[in-house]
Amino acid sequence: MLFKTLLLLLIMLTAFGCNPFAPRLDEDLNSVAEILTGQETPQEVMTNFEYAYNFKDSLVYSDLLDSAFIFVSKNYSTDPVTDIIWGRDTDIRTTVRLFRHFQTIRLNWGGTIREIFLDDDSSLVELKQVFQLTFDGGREVPTLNGEALFILQRKPGETIWKIIRWEDLSTF
Repeated sequence: MLFKTLLLLLIMLTAFGCNPFAPRLDEDLNSVAEILTGQETPQEVMTNFEYAYNFKDSLVYSDLLDSAFIFVSKNYSTDPVTDIIWGRDTDIRTTVRLFRHFQTIRLNWGGTIREIFLDDDSSLVELKQVFQLTFDGGREVPTLNGEALFILQRKPGETIWKIIRWEDLSTF
């Protein structure tokens, strides 16, 4: 009798759209900024970038990067300061490890400081973005505030933009 009652309750909950086994929704998500785009503008690429980080989606992230992608940062623990440079494959492996290590990641773009088209046919653009990055609610790692420089490209005959260079301008 108890089994039949539980089964009936489960069927009723499922039929009315309530799944008691579903994970709780994150109330902090900004639903407008969390929608995937077609990457048909540089800003749509940045929207997908934010989505990939916030949902720890490595497939979406890898689709943002051109095959010629380069990441550049500074190593401030060396004297003199040295460059850290790596390509697409290393960046994807590093990002996947980052996504796996933290339970939650929250990336918020603070806005575009500068958007400059670098060529006559508007297929190469430089974006300077302000960001705020929080891991696991800022409990163990303090929230990071910084700036990043992105160069995006739309190849001839294509409508999709991809990131070809990401330079972390932060000094933390």
